[in-house]
Amino acid sequence: MHKKSSRLRWVLSLGVAATIVQPFPSIEPLREQSAVSHSAVAELPPWDGDRAGDRVMVQVTMPANASANATAISTQDAIIFNRLMQQAIDQKFYQLPMGERMQAIAQQFIGFSYQGDLLDQSSQETLKISLQQFDCVLFVETVLAMARGISRQDYSIKTFVDSIQEQRYVNGEINGYCSRLHYFSEWILHNQKQGTITDLTPSLSGVPLHKTLNFMSSNWQKYPQLAHNSANRKCIAEMEANLDSTSLRYIPHSQIRSQYAALKPGDIVAIATDIPGLDVTHTGLVYRSSQGKVGLIHAAPKRGVIVSSDLAHYVGRVDRAIGILVARPVGN
Repeated sequence: MHKKSSRLRWVLSLGVAATIVQPFPSIEPLREQSAVSHSAVAELPPWDGDRAGDRVMVQVTMPANASANATAISTQDAIIFNRLMQQAIDQKFYQLPMGERMQAIAQQFIGFSYQGDLLDQSSQETLKISLQQFDCVLFVETVLAMARGISRQDYSIKTFVDSIQEQRYVNGEINGYCSRLHYFSEWILHNQKQGTITDLTPSLSGVPLHKTLNFMSSNWQKYPQLAHNSANRKCIAEMEANLDSTSLRYIPHSQIRSQYAALKPGDIVAIATDIPGLDVTHTGLVYRSSQGKVGLIHAAPKRGVIVSSDLAHYVGRVDRAIGILVARPVGN
């Protein structure tokens, strides 16, 4: 592990020239720690061909007033959260447009490590949050929840934790494994219904994505909560059947670059796939550089949180990718 400046980090994207990222003043560097996953997308092996790279974590000192919801967030994660919120207050993140606020928050996690299956380490479905390690969906969820609270100048851990639950579960209620939003297209539909995001794909020349979503029920042996629980297998199959009538759209890879002008920093990007039964294999956020280039900031397998400097180029490197879905966070 190599030392890197907290003010200036080299972020290596897949097969693309290195991009120099100048984030808002970053939280202090943190020791790598184990943390406590996610949807159909996050439970897959890494499809995007990322190569191993250096990782940077952060180390912070415990403030005297640190507190945490023990059922959802660890003390160490609470420390990180409090530091980030203090930074957001000091730099008036609430004054930024929602998308720019999303990007500013996301930049603070550059170098944090990737870890799959974070939500699936227990047979019991409980709310779990990690601010030290992410899969690609957890990263998007975390940034969105923080940005929502900051927009209201509400910097409490409780609001953050509540937002994560609202975003992750059907009607914001935890009622077993099947209450979690496992397919990312379902996550988009739910959060649009909740008024949290807007699905932009139809307005960006999105074309129909014709497929039946049944990857989880067809590959139930890959999921511990399905392999060892027939009731979960049944309710997942029922959930997939309900999604069968859903109209899905995506922007073909060949059309992504033509939509750059319409994309804003912080827009949520999901990479669509031709894998049978599956909608999405990876997620991230639009990253706009100071030069106006459109990239992707995301938690990548083997790489951690990085900026890939050109969105279309990155998508072209993802195995079996056919294009993207785009959603925009709602808020001031």
